[in-house]
Amino acid sequence: MAQNKEWTHNLDAPRCGWVPAADELYCKYHDLEWGVPIYDSKQLFSKLIQDGMQAGLAWITILRKRETILEAFDGLDPDIVAHYDAAKFDALMNNAGIIRSKLKIKAAITNSQIFIKMRDEEGIDFSDYLWSFVGGAPIVNTWDKFKDAPVKTAESEAMSKDLKKRGFKFVGPVIVYAFMQAIGMINDHEVTCCARDGAYRG
Repeated sequence: MAQNKEWTHNLDAPRCGWVPAADELYCKYHDLEWGVPIYDSKQLFSKLIQDGMQAGLAWITILRKRETILEAFDGLDPDIVAHYDAAKFDALMNNAGIIRSKLKIKAAITNSQIFIKMRDEEGIDFSDYLWSFVGGAPIVNTWDKFKDAPVKTAESEAMSKDLKKRGFKFVGPVIVYAFMQAIGMINDHEVTCCARDGAYRG
């Protein structure tokens, strides 16, 4: 059962193998956020875009720029990003605090427009849609070592295929699986990991 206790940077805490113990930012993200189920549609959308921005980069690069990215992209709120114009696009391209990729910026705008279309024209709740690929509940794995976890699964393949069919960009099955891990659809914390049962979360 989860215990609500204050987070501290414990260098000796048993964590998943991908987390560098000396990096406080990475440890805090892992302990408090990674693998925590998210059900809010806009939060899920924001995380999906962030994972798409990671393509070809290390996640720590996004994590270190995340605050600036969210500020520059209006919190990655699809209702705002969908209406970005050429001036806003140019401003983003000149912002050294974000990932300055034309394709990734365009993808954020396009994906926002698709999100709105799904919600307003098709009556699809984005959260319900995404969670349907895992039957509405987290898949809990039991890896002794994080390296034993796959980089994609049948579920991420199916989600990726459907997202692409709808026109979403930067949603390949590997990116999607990382997204599913991050937002708690898949619990891939190692069995001995300090954050596996949400020890720092209430």
